[in-house]
Amino acid sequence: MGEMSTEFSLFIVGWTIVLVSLMAIGGYFMFRKFLKSMPKQDGKSDLDWQDHYIDQTRALWTDEGLTLLNELVEPVPQLFRDVARRSIAARIGQIALEEKASTITTDLIVKGYIVATPKRDHKWLIAHLKSKEIDYTPYEKFLNAEG
Repeated sequence: MGEMSTEFSLFIVGWTIVLVSLMAIGGYFMFRKFLKSMPKQDGKSDLDWQDHYIDQTRALWTDEGLTLLNELVEPVPQLFRDVARRSIAARIGQIALEEKASTITTDLIVKGYIVATPKRDHKWLIAHLKSKEIDYTPYEKFLNAEG
């Protein structure tokens, strides 16, 4: 019953670091979800508004629109794809309601995608629009805008 071997000690230290790191990452994402579920001044949380916009505009989506949305969220890792799809669809729905649109058009989908995603994802959008031969010049003012 002597001392622990050095390798075993290093294994324990390494494993402790891995577990603490994984718990910190999980806690970060749980905290973000918690913040999104907190009610704002209007009594609704970000998630409530997201559900509201999706429910209000569900009938406005066409099969082509849903296909385009699914293609645009393809590069998102499988684990986060549904969450990304819902948040982008909610933003598209919000824009559609503001513009009093009768259907969700390619124009609305592209605008919503640009507004709902970080700037680094816009390269994928441009490449995808080029491959589908959709002119993206009307959206350049949104692509270059900060935010």
